[in-house]
Amino acid sequence: MKNRDQILTPRMVEGMIAEGHTIVIFEDLILRLDSWLDKHPGGKLAILHMVGRDATDEIKAYHSAPTMRLFKAFRIGRHMQPGGRWPSTTPPIRGGVYRKLEPDAFESNGADLSESHLTGSSGTDSDGASITSSEDAALGSSVFSLSQCSTNSLDGLSIDEYVGMRKRNPHHGTNMDVGDLLSKRLLSARSPEAEPMSKDGYTDWAVKQEVDRDLIDYPPIEPDVQEDIIRKYRDLHDKVHDMGYYDCPYGEYAKESARYLTLFAASMFALYHNWYMTSAVFLGLFWHQIMFTAHDAGHRAITHNFVVDTLIGLFIADFCCGLSLGWWKSSHNVHHLVTNQPEHDPDIQNVPLFATCPSYFRGIVSTYYDGFPFLWDAVADIMVPLQKYTYYPIMGLARFNLYLLSWLHVISTRASSLGGSKAWWIRPTEIAFMACYWFIFGYCLIWRTLPTWTIRVAFVLVSHIVTMPLHVQITLSHWGMSTADLGEGESFPQRQLRTTMDVDCPAWLDFIHGGLQFQAVHHLFPRVPRHNLRKVQVLVREFCRETEIPYSICNFVDGNKVVLGRLDEVAQQVKILMACQGHMAETGESGLH
Repeated sequence: MKNRDQILTPRMVEGMIAEGHTIVIFEDLILRLDSWLDKHPGGKLAILHMVGRDATDEIKAYHSAPTMRLFKAFRIGRHMQPGGRWPSTTPPIRGGVYRKLEPDAFESNGADLSESHLTGSSGTDSDGASITSSEDAALGSSVFSLSQCSTNSLDGLSIDEYVGMRKRNPHHGTNMDVGDLLSKRLLSARSPEAEPMSKDGYTDWAVKQEVDRDLIDYPPIEPDVQEDIIRKYRDLHDKVHDMGYYDCPYGEYAKESARYLTLFAASMFALYHNWYMTSAVFLGLFWHQIMFTAHDAGHRAITHNFVVDTLIGLFIADFCCGLSLGWWKSSHNVHHLVTNQPEHDPDIQNVPLFATCPSYFRGIVSTYYDGFPFLWDAVADIMVPLQKYTYYPIMGLARFNLYLLSWLHVISTRASSLGGSKAWWIRPTEIAFMACYWFIFGYCLIWRTLPTWTIRVAFVLVSHIVTMPLHVQITLSHWGMSTADLGEGESFPQRQLRTTMDVDCPAWLDFIHGGLQFQAVHHLFPRVPRHNLRKVQVLVREFCRETEIPYSICNFVDGNKVVLGRLDEVAQQVKILMACQGHMAETGESGLH
C-alpha cells in the first residue's frame, strides 16, 4: 500500500506508457488499468482514448459512485501537480509519442520507484537526455505540453488580440440560432493564397479554417481558462446529482410502455384485418419509439444496475428490433469520448457515402475499425458531391445497414472480449435474441403471414422507412457541428458543447424525439434519465452563460438546414478539388491554386 501512495511525476508516467502500460489519471490518483483493459464493460477503446490524460470528468460522467470507489484497487501512485492540473497528453492510440525511462528508473512491476526519482536527482531518458524531477515540475517534456494546439497565435495575432476578437464576437457566450450555425460552418471568405497547393495542402488549409473559427468562437485553450470551466462543470455535476436528476422517474417509463404496447397492438390488429401497409406503419413506429428506451438502458440510465439495464436493452434492441446492443455500446461509448473526430468517431466515418469534413479528402485511418483505411476513391468523387440529395433516402434505408453491423459485431472477437469473463453471457444472449427476432419477423411474419412477394417487399420497406426520423435525429446533433481538433488542453465540457447541438421543441413533443433532442445536455450527463434532461437543460444554459461557451440549439427544421448546409459545403469543396484536378490533367500544371 505504501507504493500506491508514492508520488509519480509526469515524466515517470510518460516512461511507463512508453513501456506499454495503460495509465489514466483520476483526480489525484494514477491508475494502471492493464488488467482491466479487456474487462471494461464499455470496451477497451474507451480506456485507450484516455491514456496519459486526466480523465476525471469523463470517468465521473460515465460511472456511478460505487463503481468509482473500485478504482483505488488500480492505483499505483498519486500526483502533486501545481493547482491539481495534470498535463494531459495525446494518447498513443491517437498518435501520441512517449519516451522510455532508463532501465533502473522502475522495478519490473512498473510501480516501485527508487528514492532518487522522488528527491530530484537526475536520470537519463532513452535518447540520452538529462531528466530531473525539477524539469518534470516545469513540464519540460514536449509530450506533456499543456498546449497541444496553436493557442499563442492565430494568423499572426497575439494572445491579447486573439482574446479581444473573441470578446467582440457577437455569438460568444450566447445561444447559436440556425443563421449563426450556417455561417459558422461555411468556410471563411478568404481564399488560400494564389500559389501552387497540393490536394493535401488544400485539405490542410480547409481544416485549419475550422480550427481558426473555433479558436475565435470558443474560450481560449489556455490552462487557467479551461481549469475554470472544469471547476464550474464539476460544481454543475454535483448540483445535478444533489437535485435528484439522476433518479429515474419510473412512472414515465410506465407511460412509455403503454405507448409501445399500443403501437404494437395496432400493428397486429391491422395485420389481422389484412391492412398490411397500415400494420407496417405501426410496426415501424413501434421500433422507432422503443429504441429510445434501449438507448437509456445502454447508458445505464434506468436502474443504474449493469445487469438489469443490460437485460432491458438486450430485450428491446436484440429481441424486439433485431439490433445488437453490444455493437451500439461498443461504438457509442467511443463516440461520446471523441465526438466528431474524423479518425476516431465511428459515427461520422461514412465515406464514400458521406463526408462531413475535408479531413476525409486525404483519407483517414480509423482507430475504431482497427486501422481500417477510409480512402478517398472514385466512388467518393461521385457520391459526396450528391450527399445533400442522398441524405434522406439513405437515412430511410439505414436500418438495413444496422442489421449487418449487428451481426458482424456478434461474430467478431470484439464481442467475445467485451466486458471480460463477468459479461460472458451478453454475446450468446444477443445471438439468441437476434435469431428469435428473425424467426418471428422474417419467417413467421414476412414469409408465412404475408400472401405475396409484392406485399412482402412493400411491408419491409414501409416498416423500415418509417424509422427514418430516428436516424435523422441521431445525425442531426453532430453532422452540422465542428470536427476541428483543438488539442488535448480543451476541457471535456467545452469539447462536448462545441461538437454537439440541441434541438428545440415544445415539451409535449419530447416523446417523439425520445430525449435525443437534448444531445448537448446528454453528452455532458450521459447517465441522467432522458425524462430529466429538459430540467438539466436549464442548468446547462446557465453554465454556458457563466463560462461563455456558445450553446448551439435549433428547432428540428432549422437543424436539418444546418446539416444539409454542412453536407453541401463539403460537396462544394469536393467539386473544387475535382475541377482543379481536371485542369491539372489538361494543362500539366502541378498543384492547386
